[in-house]
Amino acid sequence: MGVDQTEPEVPEEAVGRRVSCGGERATVRYVGPVPPTAGLWLGVEWDDPDRGKHDGSHEGVQYFTCSHTKGGSFVRPAKASFGVDYLAAVRQVYQVDTEEVLSEEISISDKKLKWWCVEERSYESLPSVILSRCEVNGPGDDGEIKKTTPNVQWLDMSGTLLSCWEDVAAVTQQLERLEGLQLSNNRLRLTSDPSTHCQAFCNIKVLALNSCDLTWPQILHCAPMWPQLEDLCVEENNITELQRPEDVLQSLKSLSLSSNPLVQESVLSLSALPRLEQLNLSNTGLSVIRFDDAAPGAPTEMFPALKKLSLDRNNITEWCVVDELAKLRSLVQFSCRGNRLTSSDRNPKTANQILIAKLGRLVLLNSCEPEDRKGAELDYIKMFGEEWLKAGGRSQASAQFISQHPRYQTLIDKYGAPEEGELKKPEPFALKNQLLKITFVFPDAGERKPIEKKLPATMEVQKVKGLLYRLLKVPVADLKLTYTSPKMVGTEFEIDSDLKTLQFYSIEDGNQVLVRWS
Repeated sequence: MGVDQTEPEVPEEAVGRRVSCGGERATVRYVGPVPPTAGLWLGVEWDDPDRGKHDGSHEGVQYFTCSHTKGGSFVRPAKASFGVDYLAAVRQVYQVDTEEVLSEEISISDKKLKWWCVEERSYESLPSVILSRCEVNGPGDDGEIKKTTPNVQWLDMSGTLLSCWEDVAAVTQQLERLEGLQLSNNRLRLTSDPSTHCQAFCNIKVLALNSCDLTWPQILHCAPMWPQLEDLCVEENNITELQRPEDVLQSLKSLSLSSNPLVQESVLSLSALPRLEQLNLSNTGLSVIRFDDAAPGAPTEMFPALKKLSLDRNNITEWCVVDELAKLRSLVQFSCRGNRLTSSDRNPKTANQILIAKLGRLVLLNSCEPEDRKGAELDYIKMFGEEWLKAGGRSQASAQFISQHPRYQTLIDKYGAPEEGELKKPEPFALKNQLLKITFVFPDAGERKPIEKKLPATMEVQKVKGLLYRLLKVPVADLKLTYTSPKMVGTEFEIDSDLKTLQFYSIEDGNQVLVRWS
């Protein structure tokens, strides 16, 4: 720790304020001397604990505490910026002609919103303001925001220096038309009485709070501030156990909890939300979900409005989970990429057919329209026909069979019972059935022609990269892979784990793998 003779003034009540140091964000936990050095120091807790050096102590003295043992540092005030007010940030970002920023997009939840055409070159006509990663610390002078940017409907203040919800409310209460608010990558101190800020957020319908270090009780504590909220995105937080929202979030239509380490038994706490239509539980560690209020094949009272459910990249291996999801009376869109649901022949296409047959109301599976529902359902009847006969199917199938195949009787009523001759015997797993034709393309190397290969579905990504190394002479560590499917034109899916198989990523025959390298 060196000495700087010309220290700037530190704001009053600096403890708890947010600062930027060398582009990194931190919270001030201490202001004062740190003997034996001279001068003033700021003790800060970094958002990224890897940036820190200690736990707030120096030479045996504890000056402040951190949630991570190495999340803290001492910095000189000259190295820290306490930021600027909202209007100063707007002027910094929009000092260019308004026409030059018309093509910007604002991303709130999973929606991309383009700028509307703005003819006047004035802040008054801005419908969206994007201040992400700007050092906004508060509203500035009373009433100035309302005068200067009165027509803002969408506001992005992600990764700013706002310290608490009072700071946010002081900005938003002056934006009477505001409907969408992006506040991801902030650390906002909770307010003691959220209901006093209702007016500041009274028209907010869309709110994103990704990567804000929040727990579910903290979100429920804040929820009275958002009486009209319809779309809440709280991905990559510290959400574990979910509690039932009582008298809050009742207007919510869409909720994303993706990439939180959820306690899976607590997911049903959300089931009474009366208007919830979309729920994203991807990458949350789920392996089981059960609706014990309904018998196999009967509809559950839970999640009455849920139309769209995403369970991508979880630990689901049992088909009984899919049978439980079939109890959801409104479910029409389902995504479960990156789970280990396999059929006896280990063919991803067969697994897809079983999904289609078990979920009778689906119109979208993994973002695609289910191919040939009738064919999938007839195949399903044949696939499990022998089991059905052994379980006494012709007279009355056993309870065990019904619990494993709750839709089977419905399908027989629809198409008729399977004949002996058309029963499908489970085929032994054969490698030749599982060779996928894959075209490797090289979007950043225009001179390279696409390469077509037939590879087993069980091949691990690291072996695919080894093959590419031999073909391209590019080090394996530098290779980055994504894939596209003709069913989802224009969408690239990441292949981000070397230890997973092609089958894990739901890569199918005829898909393209895009190869890039650094």
